[in-house]
Amino acid sequence: MFLSHHQHSIDKKGRMTIPASYREQLQDGAYITQGFDQNLIVLPSTSFERISTRINQMSLTDPAARQLRRLIFSHAEKIEFDQAGRILIPLFLRESALLTNAAEVVGAGNYFEIWSPELWAKQEAEYQNPEFNNQRYAALDLTTE
Repeated sequence: MFLSHHQHSIDKKGRMTIPASYREQLQDGAYITQGFDQNLIVLPSTSFERISTRINQMSLTDPAARQLRRLIFSHAEKIEFDQAGRILIPLFLRESALLTNAAEVVGAGNYFEIWSPELWAKQEAEYQNPEFNNQRYAALDLTTE
């Protein structure tokens, strides 16, 4: 499970170190793609393959399905780790997520996200507003039993 968040630098070539605890969970490979919140999503290969199967089963006549297909597949890249535990984030993905020289690597359970520090700070500020949270999460069933 991908937990916590970490700040990492991005070098001029677009390489960024992934936390060791995250790399251990990606032994079978991973994919990076554009997220839904002006961020990036990194999925283990098995998760990406499950999503791919589901998307490919959607009707080509459904405009939302076509848009989702384009969003996920046209922005996806298989990632490889170098000996220093870094990945190369392609320029078009860095631009879409407003990443320059730093990033927040954010655990999200069975995948993780990569955010620009500025956009992540806005997310964090929202999470600190109890009234907003009560309204946002009221309809979700978060029971522990």
